[in-house]
Amino acid sequence: MAGSLNRVMLIGRCTADPEMRYLPSGLPVTQLRIATNRYGTSQEGERREFTDYHDVVVWNMGQRKLAELAGQYLRKGSLVYIEGRLQTRSWEGQDGQKRYRTEVNASDIQFLDSRSAEGQEGAPRVAPFPGATAGGAPPSPEPADIPDGDIDPDDIPF
Repeated sequence: MAGSLNRVMLIGRCTADPEMRYLPSGLPVTQLRIATNRYGTSQEGERREFTDYHDVVVWNMGQRKLAELAGQYLRKGSLVYIEGRLQTRSWEGQDGQKRYRTEVNASDIQFLDSRSAEGQEGAPRVAPFPGATAGGAPPSPEPADIPDGDIDPDDIPF
């Protein structure tokens, strides 16, 4: 193999409201956590659902204000598509121990909530980010065509 690849694509629900902050340089950054579901077999041999949690960091990308849009429109329970790369950072904790954190560094976001979510409190109607998909993408499906999410936001423990 001549090269390597570091690419992550996730569709999941926000487990809490995103946290947007500004670096001392004035650059905005938004941090969020999403949950994804997968199905497998438990140790007892039963088919069951497993939930994985992913830390995501969103920066503005050139003229695309991804961090600001994510901070403004995403809420706990929002269905979102995230594309980016894995990045592990390390630091020394106050106790002198070296700490590590692996995050998804987002390069693209699409808001996937249906139009029916606009009537819910704190969930404005949001179209996918302009230009987020390669040209000629099919129109968004009607709300009746979008299945209910896999995770009930009220079931998330934090």
